[in-house]
Amino acid sequence: MLTNLYIENIAVIEKSNIDFTNGLNVLTGETGAGKSIVIDAINAVLGKRSSRGMIRTGADAAYVSATFEELSELVHKKLGAMGYSAEDGSLILSRELSVSGKNTCRINSRPATVAALKELGEYLINIHGQNDNLELMNPALHIVYIDALADIGERLAAYRGLYRELKAVEEELNSADTDESERLRRMDLLSFQITELEDADITVGEYDALSEERNALQNREKIAKELMRARIALDGDDEADGVLRMTDDAATSVMNASRYLSTLEGAADRLSSALYELQEISRELEGAMDDIDADPHRLEEIEERLDLLYRLRHKYGDSEEEMLAYLDNAKKELNALSDYAFNREQLEKRREELYNNAYHSAKELSDIRKKVCETFRESVEREMAFLLMPDVRLEIRHEEVEMNTRGIDKIEFLISVNPGEEPKPVSKIASGGELSRMMLAIKTVLSRADFVQTLIFDEIDTGISGSAADRVGKKLHQLSADSQVLCVTHQAQIAAFADNHLFISKSVHDERTFTQVDSLDEEGRVRELARIVGGEQITDSALNHAKQLLEAAKE
Repeated sequence: MLTNLYIENIAVIEKSNIDFTNGLNVLTGETGAGKSIVIDAINAVLGKRSSRGMIRTGADAAYVSATFEELSELVHKKLGAMGYSAEDGSLILSRELSVSGKNTCRINSRPATVAALKELGEYLINIHGQNDNLELMNPALHIVYIDALADIGERLAAYRGLYRELKAVEEELNSADTDESERLRRMDLLSFQITELEDADITVGEYDALSEERNALQNREKIAKELMRARIALDGDDEADGVLRMTDDAATSVMNASRYLSTLEGAADRLSSALYELQEISRELEGAMDDIDADPHRLEEIEERLDLLYRLRHKYGDSEEEMLAYLDNAKKELNALSDYAFNREQLEKRREELYNNAYHSAKELSDIRKKVCETFRESVEREMAFLLMPDVRLEIRHEEVEMNTRGIDKIEFLISVNPGEEPKPVSKIASGGELSRMMLAIKTVLSRADFVQTLIFDEIDTGISGSAADRVGKKLHQLSADSQVLCVTHQAQIAAFADNHLFISKSVHDERTFTQVDSLDEEGRVRELARIVGGEQITDSALNHAKQLLEAAKE
């Protein structure tokens, strides 16, 4: 359940802290006050697409946070699967949008992504936006409502896995259908490339090692000169003893002294170790000098090898690893082309197997949908009768079509709103008010199978007035007995049913517009309902009518 929404620097809202309750939360206010901004803020914190244009003029960033309590077991499981937790039973989502375009998101104070907010948000809130009624006019979306009531998410996911695999195999078969001359040409090229790479006998790290050796050989005179100086310093010459001789003498002397003074034993050991280390260094330097002088043709060999590797790099990859990977892939492709007939036969068998499995899965989905369609039809007709459309007849056309991502079903809602009329597509019949009531009826039916705890209706009352609006208010209040409901409305009849009435107002100070959200007490509700009924000039008649609406809603 959504318990709090904090908004900062979004459109005309500078700062607003909004508390929500169980039951029916209604938001009203004059046109342009910012009712839709509250919904935009909720959408933003749920990871929906949000632009920098929503940031308040003059601000560097917009910020919104939403607090949820009484989390369902499904939400706890989803949090765990995503690597988060809500051990105290509270969940806080937040999102900051900066003018630079950067998003900073958090889930219970831990860093998150916009995608993570969106993924989690689907388990928290179901929002019916102002344009969602138009979905009813798109037959391609009708199957979504049937699937929601059927609760076939896992079955549908399993089918889609089979369908994706089937399409991948079919694509592989299509790509294999190259003509024979192209296949042979490709095989010749691959054979040449494989031979060239195998003959080169490439090893990882070879290019860098050879480059280092070439650098040494190109500077052999400088290296030899420095090594000779080091050897003389270590080994000495005709004129003076070297470090080795002097270290040896020192080690011997300290060792002799340690026979009489035991505290010198450590120094004697370190001198002996130093002597051994210096002797090893001397041998390494001697070996290095021998390597430099070993082969006068070595530099030429290295240059030729580096030139070969350089040319191969330009053709097959920027490193030895990439060239070896190219060789491995070339061998696999050559084998596949060589085994073309065998591979195609195997792919055909796999395609047939996958098609049968996918069709069987799609048929199971179809059978479930057929059963659910009748339940859906009866339930929606019953709800629409409650919403003062007693003569509505809903027909669900169910056809089998070519397999696609949703299976083999095409489902379309046909509707008749008057007795004696044949059902026709929703887009041909329904008015704005009828669409609103039909969508509310569908949402009511689906809410019984929905795991989301909070439902939001943004102007579900479009095209509705009078007694129909009263019935919509009653239906929303009924829904709020099992789920938290938030509703943006312009109808006093609907607002009268609120358990928590939030009034959104705007004011202008220093040529800047400010919006604030206040929870109304009983007197405030009477005045707001009177304003909705009669306009800004609130009369005694409007006040009495508002009181009557509130009393009627309590019955």
